Amino acid sequence: MSGTSDTLSEMPAEDLTTAVIELPFHHRVRLGVRKGHNWLQLVRFGAVGASGYAVNLISFAILVHLLGVTYWVASPIAYLIGTANNFYWNRRWTFSHARESHPGNQAWKFFAVSLVSFGVNYAVLITLVKTTGMEQVLAQAIANAVGMPVNFLGQKLWSFKD
Repeated sequence: MSGTSDTLSEMPAEDLTTAVIELPFHHRVRLGVRKGHNWLQLVRFGAVGASGYAVNLISFAILVHLLGVTYWVASPIAYLIGTANNFYWNRRWTFSHARESHPGNQAWKFFAVSLVSFGVNYAVLITLVKTTGMEQVLAQAIANAVGMPVNFLGQKLWSFKD
């Protein structure tokens, strides 16, 4: 389409085959939830996330309890370790169509989305520990669960977009 004033009826027939109509976000979500493939991806993302969750919590517990690292330093380190695990398995299994794309391009997007998700996670962790005195590993577990929806949507819609 050459300009914003073009309409489909004014376009040459050969341009109609490549015309893309961008639907509003809420329409795309409604269409997306109707596809079984998206639900399978969500289940796989959850399985990968569960493994990353375990890697994160084990790393966090080792750093805090065995190595004596303070929780506010251990959290970003553990998150990075879990995120590396998740990138590998999401690229390889959850969004296997994405293996055709360059891994470096996907990696920076994946880590950017993960950084936003980590911001949510970290804010919840610090809030739970400081305001409630909650045990640190339990607070980390809750914080990870709160950040997951942000992470899934960002990874699906940007990092590993079809």
